[in-house]
Amino acid sequence: MARKDRKKDTATEKDYEKWMARFQLRLALRPGVDRAVVLQAVKDVAGHCAVTGEHPQTAFGDPDAYAVQAAARWVPAGRAEREKRHRAVADAVDSVLTEGMDITGL
Repeated sequence: MARKDRKKDTATEKDYEKWMARFQLRLALRPGVDRAVVLQAVKDVAGHCAVTGEHPQTAFGDPDAYAVQAAARWVPAGRAEREKRHRAVADAVDSVLTEGMDITGL
C-alpha cells in the first residue's frame, strides 16, 4: 500500500472514531439512556457501516442529531420522562444546598 493510501485510510479511520465517540457521548447524555442502550446503538451503527462500507456521517448524518433519534427509538417512553423529572428534582435540591452553604459561609 502506498504511503498516500495509508494516510487516507488513517484519516478516514480517525473521522470514523471521532463520529462514533461524539455519538456515544451525546447518546449517553440523553435522559433515560443507559449503558445497554448505548451499546446496542453503537453495535447497530458499526454493523451498518461494516456491511455497507459507508461512513457513519454519510449513513446517519450529524452524530448529535442521530443520538436524539436513537434515544427516541431505544429508550422506553416513560423512562426518559421519569429521568427528566428526577434530574429536575436533583438540580433543585443541589441548588438549595449550594445556597444554604453560601449563606452559612461553609
